[in-house]
Amino acid sequence: MPTDRSSTPSRLSRRGFTGALALGAAAAAATPALARVRQAGKETIIGSGEHTFRVQHHFPQLPDRYTWQTTHNVAVDGAGNLYVIHEGRKEQKDHPAIFVFDPTGKFIRAFGSQFQGGGHGIEVRKEGEGEFLYVCAYQQVKAFAKLTLDGETVWYRKAPMESGCYAAGEDVSTTATWTREGFLPTNVAFLDDGGFLLADGYGTFKIHRYDKDANWVSCFGGAGDGQGTFNTAHGLWVDRRPGRAATIVVTDRAHDTLQVFSMEGVYQETLPHFGLPANIDSWKDLLVVPELKACVTLLGPDNKPVAKLGAAVARLGTVENLRGQPDKWVDGEFVHPHDACFTPSGDIFVAEWVATGRVTKLEKV
Repeated sequence: MPTDRSSTPSRLSRRGFTGALALGAAAAAATPALARVRQAGKETIIGSGEHTFRVQHHFPQLPDRYTWQTTHNVAVDGAGNLYVIHEGRKEQKDHPAIFVFDPTGKFIRAFGSQFQGGGHGIEVRKEGEGEFLYVCAYQQVKAFAKLTLDGETVWYRKAPMESGCYAAGEDVSTTATWTREGFLPTNVAFLDDGGFLLADGYGTFKIHRYDKDANWVSCFGGAGDGQGTFNTAHGLWVDRRPGRAATIVVTDRAHDTLQVFSMEGVYQETLPHFGLPANIDSWKDLLVVPELKACVTLLGPDNKPVAKLGAAVARLGTVENLRGQPDKWVDGEFVHPHDACFTPSGDIFVAEWVATGRVTKLEKV
């Protein structure tokens, strides 16, 4: 949910969010025109040079018995299967929040009804000979969990009260408390020692560190003006690209920046000029940054943009409630990219924050 969260308990209105999007249009227009949209027969092609992709909007198709409700995040397992989590409907507790598709987009299975109404983050992790899902749920669910690829629960956790960050009762609460003492987790990133990092992106804005058994260890960050503190610490990733020391990268979404930290959580630098960056993934020497302001940015090894894919920021300021009008979406353009992940071959899946659901495959040309 991309409504801008300030460091106070208040929330911006829908109109306020639209205004924030429009403010980003001028800055985006000043960015070098790195994205191209063109037709090749019946195909839509975007990008240029080595960053050229064939666009397949609505790549995975749900069976008629299921419906999307605001797609949020995507992940790919070792077999190339695609996992999509959507927010779900809290009044439909028997409806799955997680859908699985084969590499062709064919539906395989669904599960995760325990996350209905709060489905948000999802990642796949290889552990020994197996693979597991790590899931974050916000709104009234307020939990994170480890699952098998078939949806069986390995463990399920609520707010880490031992951190001293949370109001009394947050470890059992099922009420969405949009305060800096509430727990509304959004995404995870994996550590080399088997542990992981958890972003409390809509709650305390803290980044929590857990060990391999999901025991809380420490945290850093929190609400503030930047340089180690955040205004909506929404997404995160451990940057292990070759030729550099590993770092933790956090999307400081409402500040339109990425912040880079050492693996110990010490602030290093800020990367500016994004449009509500929501999450991060890497492939070879690239980072992909989905931006809710209608763009998917690729960063090269020097963290400079090498491609801005599907950029359509100006339309957000000219078409009211574009996310709710699929008939006005344009092939090759994005509305609100909320998550993106690479496949092993360099293709990209993009999930958008739109109520009718949209997951796009960008196939590397």
